[in-house]
Amino acid sequence: MRRKKIGLLGGSFNPAHDGHVRITLSSLKRFKLDEVWWLVSPGNPLKDVAPAPLHIRMQAARSLMRHPKVRISDIEARLGSRFTADTVNSLMKIYPNHQFVWLMGADNLQQIDRWQNWRSIMHTLPVGVLARPGDQLAPVTARAARIYRSSRLSMSQSWKLGDMAAPAWCYINLPMSHMSSTKLRHPSKLKQ
Repeated sequence: MRRKKIGLLGGSFNPAHDGHVRITLSSLKRFKLDEVWWLVSPGNPLKDVAPAPLHIRMQAARSLMRHPKVRISDIEARLGSRFTADTVNSLMKIYPNHQFVWLMGADNLQQIDRWQNWRSIMHTLPVGVLARPGDQLAPVTARAARIYRSSRLSMSQSWKLGDMAAPAWCYINLPMSHMSSTKLRHPSKLKQ
């Protein structure tokens, strides 16, 4: 039986926006995923500002992302996990017949080395990285990109990522949205 390929897009989604939708739809296509799960986190240990209440962010995400291959999930809150590595390990135990791919914007590739047990993430599941404005050099300059340079899959081979054993990662350059959750929370930053 073929394992279902699931992309995991984690974040606070504070609030969810068109950029999240774009990278989700691009990931489904470019990485040949069966589904993408938005993992709306209870909070982000690397951010100083607490997000809006989880139920509000979940409702907004569900209103924005209506696609039959996308699931909006609060599983991190239900699992009580604060860190991506813990969430990934739990999901792999709960769903042993799925092949998971971690999805993130290039901005997160730049700082993944600050995440708790980040090397565990890189060695547990393949990682799909999608271009973000201002981070086009991330696949070259990010510490994780340099360390895992030999595990990088070319863009032309992106469709293979879901079948790869970790460590494996692929950077996808795509039309960019300058929208961000920060800009939506602070309208004065929309002009920047």
